[in-house]
Amino acid sequence: MFALLCSRQLLLTKSRRSELALFQQNAFFILKSFTSIGLLESNEPQQEEKHSFRMSYLINSCGLSPKSATLASQKMNFVNPEKPDSVLNLLKENGFTNTQISKLVRTHPLLLLYDPEKTLLPKIEFFLSLGVSSSDLAGILSSTPFLFTRSLKKHLIPCYDFLKSVLLVEEKVLTTLKRSPRAFLYNVTNNMAPNIALLRQLGVPQSYISFLVINYSSQAFTTHTRFVEAVHQVMEMGFNPLKMVFVHAIQVLLKMSKPKLESKLELYKRWGWSKDMALLAFKRNPICMLLSEETITKAMDFLVNEMGWPSANIAMNPAVLLFSLEKRIMPRFSVIQILVAKDLIKNELSLSTILIPKERRFLEKFVIKFQNDIPQLLNVYQGKMDLLEVGSRSEKKSPRQQQFIERLVS
Repeated sequence: MFALLCSRQLLLTKSRRSELALFQQNAFFILKSFTSIGLLESNEPQQEEKHSFRMSYLINSCGLSPKSATLASQKMNFVNPEKPDSVLNLLKENGFTNTQISKLVRTHPLLLLYDPEKTLLPKIEFFLSLGVSSSDLAGILSSTPFLFTRSLKKHLIPCYDFLKSVLLVEEKVLTTLKRSPRAFLYNVTNNMAPNIALLRQLGVPQSYISFLVINYSSQAFTTHTRFVEAVHQVMEMGFNPLKMVFVHAIQVLLKMSKPKLESKLELYKRWGWSKDMALLAFKRNPICMLLSEETITKAMDFLVNEMGWPSANIAMNPAVLLFSLEKRIMPRFSVIQILVAKDLIKNELSLSTILIPKERRFLEKFVIKFQNDIPQLLNVYQGKMDLLEVGSRSEKKSPRQQQFIERLVS
């Protein structure tokens, strides 16, 4: 009997639900019909008016383009300018330019709806208290507006305290903020803290740890599992934790995916490097693996094909690949070619002797020293005169030039 009653009650419930659904459906169509013939007002004009107001405000008050304003207006809703105006006034009072404000709003439009006194001002005051100038802070926050989204007490202050415990000096924390403001967005507890602890366990000097945090904060904040993997790879390659190159190698591996690294190794292989040569180059200067394929190809083509330099010599001095081909490598070799042709260079020169010295040292040793002999030398170096104009090139190289090139490739 009880089961029968339950069954009847269930049937009645289902029937009522069906009737309710049918009623709601009919009501929807009736209201829609009334709206279409004008018996009821549609809220579409009102919504369109609000949208038009937001668009006008974003364009006229925030300096956004119509396209950017359209995108921004879809992420926010306000019907009067009171709160947005108060936000803009606060930003202007704290040194933000119109261009920076436009960039802020374009990147994070919801910022206009924040409470300026409770949410924005305390964070601005916090960063200013660290010693950041108002102009620098405006640049930092406009480039990284999501700093405004972080809790001051739960995130920004603890992040600062941790960075200070790692870097030891307040000025270095300030440098980190200026160079890598995104460092203040990361979770220090889950990632950076164990990463730094691992480096200290391996004996990496404090100065090198500071260098990593200040210059490569994204890599320092990498997930701990990924960081451990990179450290193990570097250790297996034979890098010494007591050397700065150890830190460089870690950050390079963290920036590159395995397929990307393999493609770079394959590219160098096409220029004659064996696997051992590539490993040697990486150990001498890991940054050479971060160069674009175009940069590598152009530099190798000039040094190997035009200057006749064995690719093995470049593997021994991979730092030369980091120099600008147009601004450093070619101008210096132009000078060397002239000096060789004029029999003014008596000593053997290596690749590193030509390209590694700083600008002033190179000028003193290879340009100023020979200006009395070749007045046009500086013009050639500066790209104001072609080699042909000083008679340094001919279809047939001079014996002295040929001898020099033979020494280079030996």
